[in-house]
Amino acid sequence: MNETVAVLQEKLRDLETQIEREIEEHRDQFHYSVTQKRIEFEAAVQSRHREMRISVFRFLRRSGVMRILAALTIYVLAMPLIILDIGVTLFQFICFPIYGIKKVPREDFIVIDRHHLAYLNPIEKLNCAYCGYANGLLAYAREVAGRTEERWCPIKHARRVQGLHRGYYDFADYGDAESYRPRDNV
Repeated sequence: MNETVAVLQEKLRDLETQIEREIEEHRDQFHYSVTQKRIEFEAAVQSRHREMRISVFRFLRRSGVMRILAALTIYVLAMPLIILDIGVTLFQFICFPIYGIKKVPREDFIVIDRHHLAYLNPIEKLNCAYCGYANGLLAYAREVAGRTEERWCPIKHARRVQGLHRGYYDFADYGDAESYRPRDNV
């Protein structure tokens, strides 16, 4: 990897750490703690959250028919997502040990915790659980695919690609056969 890219990657990691620190400090103002994955709000905050919850009936009335119908189309993806989840999990469970690839911890990507928020009604909680699952699953699948790509075809693309995984920057440059061959995994 080119030295300038390595320096930029290090700066990016530092910025991500700073962002996470800033988010953590911002969390303090909402008066909750996380202990062994258990989230606890202060009693006064929990009470205020319950007061702010909108009833399901009012929520549906505000939403309107078109938004409700559109929401239903979003849930059509649930079955393909579950199939993807099973497929990706089985793939890495079977293949990664054979090729010595470090497994991706599913729980690091799929986080479903917003249903603990007292200011959400049951429909909002379901929607939040669905989004946490769907987005987490896609990030998990991307990481599994990225580690697979890193093992089998670590060559950068000729043109710019959006949404690159972290390992991509260590790949051989497009057209650089000398850098690729020593890494050949066949």
